[in-house]
Amino acid sequence: MRFTVTMKDPDTLSDAVRDAVKESLLKLPITQDERDILAETRVETEYGKCRKWFRYGEYLEVEVDTDLMTCTVKANP
Repeated sequence: MRFTVTMKDPDTLSDAVRDAVKESLLKLPITQDERDILAETRVETEYGKCRKWFRYGEYLEVEVDTDLMTCTVKANP
């Protein structure tokens, strides 16, 4: 069986990107103020890269195939 699922949660993607960016910046020898400023730019950049998979920033459409046991992110139209 093959079907498509659209998942929506407006905070999940932005929270995940922000957390990953903050964690990556902890390794840099800079002040917390510098990290905060740099984080805003990096979050925006990384979030933009996710547009390939997230149509409106909070939607993810996947195609599930239970015969092949796959789950694939569908491309934006």
